[in-house]
Amino acid sequence: MHVTTLDRAVLLRGRVAVYLLFLLAGMAIGTWTARIPSIKQGLGLSEGELSIGLLGIAAGAIAGMQVVGRLVDRYGSVKVMLPMAFAQGIVLVLPAFAPNLIGLAVALFAFGAVHGTLDVAMNANAVEIEQATGRPIMSSFHAVFSIGGFLGATTGGLLAQVALSPGLTFAAVAAVTVALALWAARWALPLTARATPTGTGPATGGGGGVLLLGVLAFCCMIGEGAAADWSSVYLSESLNSSDGFAAAAYAAFSIMMTAGRLAGDKLATLLGPVKLVRACGALAAAGLGLGLLADHQIAAVIGFGCFGAGLSCIVPQVFSAAGRRDPAQAGKALARVASLGYVGFLSGPVLIGGAAELIGLPRALAIPALLALFVALAARALRTPPFTK
Repeated sequence: MHVTTLDRAVLLRGRVAVYLLFLLAGMAIGTWTARIPSIKQGLGLSEGELSIGLLGIAAGAIAGMQVVGRLVDRYGSVKVMLPMAFAQGIVLVLPAFAPNLIGLAVALFAFGAVHGTLDVAMNANAVEIEQATGRPIMSSFHAVFSIGGFLGATTGGLLAQVALSPGLTFAAVAAVTVALALWAARWALPLTARATPTGTGPATGGGGGVLLLGVLAFCCMIGEGAAADWSSVYLSESLNSSDGFAAAAYAAFSIMMTAGRLAGDKLATLLGPVKLVRACGALAAAGLGLGLLADHQIAAVIGFGCFGAGLSCIVPQVFSAAGRRDPAQAGKALARVASLGYVGFLSGPVLIGGAAELIGLPRALAIPALLALFVALAARALRTPPFTK
């Protein structure tokens, strides 16, 4: 597709608009996560009761993803993602005013539904931007999401330190979210500026190819969920590290994942998606596997860092491949892949916990390493038509 100077300006503004949406989505999640202890304490919930409430986010996200694919394919990603971006700011405030566990679960269901819908719609728009740009740029969007999560968690934590209530915290972040959504609404890629499908890709929006991509996302997100919930526990309980040093494992994972995503677009251009995912899967498997075998605190931190670097580029490339296989059904394909990935993220900690009861935590953590190796071996699933300019 030929891109004139005017087209380049439109595409640049559209790209910035989607960056803003990824940023605000990450901020919303990060802020909520930082204030969970305050919400728990304010409602007097036990750990088990809180877990029930948190299921609302998962149920809402999966429910939203089942609907959004058809909406995106019928009305376009812009008409779906912008209302959801505004709604994200509104529903973020709701959990702070939940009167009880049932109210919290309902509020979190709404939050999850909006977030899941926004997730698919903004990824679909990112695929359109990427296709129109004519080169890989998906990793940078996901890097911005990670940065947004860090900013949200940091902001939420700092406001908690000064004893600001969750309601005021969420309201402040919601105001920033709405402001970013307004900016994105002005710059979002117009419907007339979208990349025209070339028809070179296989029409597999709902076929086995997309299912395999969803399985790859599932495998990667199991690893992300496991790292989030079990990396610090592994260092603390299996390697007898201090609580402070144990936190370094997930910090290394997060930092290297963000760094990998910032470099991901250049690597995708240099290597192509298949070779990149193959190399990343191998790095994730080898890094975590060797870190576990070394049975040493520093080696474990390095291992989780390599694991984060390895996983960093895989999901963005999977999403890009899913959206490009059949542009007319990009929303449907992305919804299926995102749903499977989200199920993996939620089930990962449970899977590792159950396996740890049977074979011990060090061996259980080898499961994500083996899944990363499977992703490397199945990387050919990401073969898509070359970008056109």
